[in-house]
Amino acid sequence: MLGWKDERPLSAVLPAKEAKAITKALGVHTCGQLLLEYFPRAYSRHGSGVLAEEAEEGDMVTFLGEVTDIRQFHSGAGKAITRLTISDGQTTFAASFFNAKYLTRVLHQGSRAMFAGKLNFYRGQPQLQHPDFLLLPAPGQKAAGTGSLNSLSAYGDPDELLRNLDYVPIYPATAKLASWRIMSAIQYILSTLPPITEPLGEVPAGMPSFDASIRGAHLPGPEGPEPHLERLKYNEALTLGLVMALRRLDTLKRSAPALPVHKDGYRAGLLAQLPYQLTDGQQQVLDEISEDLEADEPMSRLLQGEVGSGKTVVSLLAMLQAVDSDCQCALLAPTEVLAIQHARTLTKLLAQTGVAATVIPLTGSMPTAVRRQALLDIISGQADIVVGTHALIQDSVEFFDLGLVVVDEQHRFGVEQRDRLRAKGREGQTPHLLVMTATPIPRTIAMTVFGDLAVSTLRELPGGRRPIQSTLLPESRPAWITRAIARITEEVAAGRQAYIVCPRIEGAGGVIELAEKLSQGPFQDLLVEVIHGRLSGEEKDAVMRAFAAGEIDVLVATTVIEVGVDIPNATVMLIREAENFGVSQLHQLRGRIGRGGHESLCLFHTLAEPGSPAYQRIGEVAATSDGFELAELDLIHRQEGDVLGTRQSGSLRTLRLLNLAQDRAIIERASVDAEGFVDRHPLLAQRLVLEIDRGDREFLDKS
Repeated sequence: MLGWKDERPLSAVLPAKEAKAITKALGVHTCGQLLLEYFPRAYSRHGSGVLAEEAEEGDMVTFLGEVTDIRQFHSGAGKAITRLTISDGQTTFAASFFNAKYLTRVLHQGSRAMFAGKLNFYRGQPQLQHPDFLLLPAPGQKAAGTGSLNSLSAYGDPDELLRNLDYVPIYPATAKLASWRIMSAIQYILSTLPPITEPLGEVPAGMPSFDASIRGAHLPGPEGPEPHLERLKYNEALTLGLVMALRRLDTLKRSAPALPVHKDGYRAGLLAQLPYQLTDGQQQVLDEISEDLEADEPMSRLLQGEVGSGKTVVSLLAMLQAVDSDCQCALLAPTEVLAIQHARTLTKLLAQTGVAATVIPLTGSMPTAVRRQALLDIISGQADIVVGTHALIQDSVEFFDLGLVVVDEQHRFGVEQRDRLRAKGREGQTPHLLVMTATPIPRTIAMTVFGDLAVSTLRELPGGRRPIQSTLLPESRPAWITRAIARITEEVAAGRQAYIVCPRIEGAGGVIELAEKLSQGPFQDLLVEVIHGRLSGEEKDAVMRAFAAGEIDVLVATTVIEVGVDIPNATVMLIREAENFGVSQLHQLRGRIGRGGHESLCLFHTLAEPGSPAYQRIGEVAATSDGFELAELDLIHRQEGDVLGTRQSGSLRTLRLLNLAQDRAIIERASVDAEGFVDRHPLLAQRLVLEIDRGDREFLDKS
């Protein structure tokens, strides 16, 4: 962890049998892996109760509880049964033992012990069948237990091992490895571990040393585990902070083309002829971007804004500032639908305002002749603004003089992809970079994974936009669903258009089946069309053109319409099985409507049962249209793995303890400290970063 490793093999420190059991059960081979990858999930102080984890039938549970009743009797088959009633302070468990008459000599009413076993339920009552247990000895008592108790003897006197603990750590256990077996192995490893030299050179102010924290997180003294866990969380946050600070330093060492504002250029022409005024927020963000572009250091800026907050026109003005200085711009979009939509929107806006800048689309599905001409326009400098998908990154694409890269929906791309596009600038110079997202980023995420970017934020919506009414539509209310379908029909009759979003293409509730069902039923007099990811680029473009032209009444789609699609006449959206989508994704989808001056309605259909977590989550989305509030909610519901957008579940291996939803203060401090650390100790910072787990380094490079 950030400058410290313990690469001693478990087999060189622990008894051979214990080392083999731990490796087989947990997959760890070194002492450092065990110390840094398996922290307690809870602690019991002086025998106080520790709640059993929220577990399901068949799960292994480990908890500390008190025996509230013990009875012995014989079954009909003549077997001796000992039945315990155990309370962990909240839940009462029953535990049954067969032919275990010795139990009444070891356990009594009031005895406190750790129990481990497989959970099942009988008539709603949690049961443990013949669990392992470990009695926590009171003064004058001897340790006692079953199962793996003998493993403790391998490390010394079990009485002393258990009696000297101020806090008893409870570890995540497996069917083959009880919590106290992990505890005893870790305690022994720590007893053989020499004092650790402070990896950062100096102990952070107000925190315990790293050596004290490694020991105190596993075996806390009277002060408890909190200060030690906070220090280890700080180290995790500092790891990410150093990566971002080094990235910022690297950017500052590069040179970029200085792009001054021209008073009579394309940018000024667009501003003068816009049919509306920029909002105060748009003007402020534009000023921030323009100032960055005028410098000879590469801009690295993130523009985040609410759905429909006007990021597109701001990015166009930034691109025209580059074009005014005879530089080209590349706008990178995640899908062909969005790329073509952007190219069309930019071309239309330039034509309406009489600005002669040229916009060229470039996508993978273009006909060969059209693509060849586009490549010629790009390399010759005839193309001012090139809008494309991943096709822009290919080696065959060469720019005449690339000065600005704009990345839309940045969470769909990684640093690696952005840098490959920036490498297409003139020799010795790095193009400026503006990345945009309509998915607001929680502050803790912005400081960690996107900490190398300056942040501009658009919260204000342009004039004329009306709030979108959102309603929950449970499957258990068929009358509501019937009314929703009728509501869509009414909107179409009033000259409007509608989206219906499905979580899948085929099968029950999929795009194809639902479109056919609606076309033959309630929408038989309407023009219904489908769009999904299996259609070719030309087919998707044709559908979107027809929808934009008002030739389609109802568009049944997957999430290919999630971002960037701008049809002001679309006023109603029905999202089927909304529980299959994330919080931010639902907000993004909802943002496809309400883009004109008409009242708009979003209907969140769900199969989730009222009162369930999924139902509650959808209700929270329906209750607010504030994307920044929803981003924080998304972080709580899905944790950082999903919100980062770079993988669908899990999180950085580096983050064993740090919680991006709860540890904001630690993250803020570490982010500031990392900047100062890089200034004072740049070589040490680089060495510390190189020691990050290889998988995490690859993840961060692609984040």
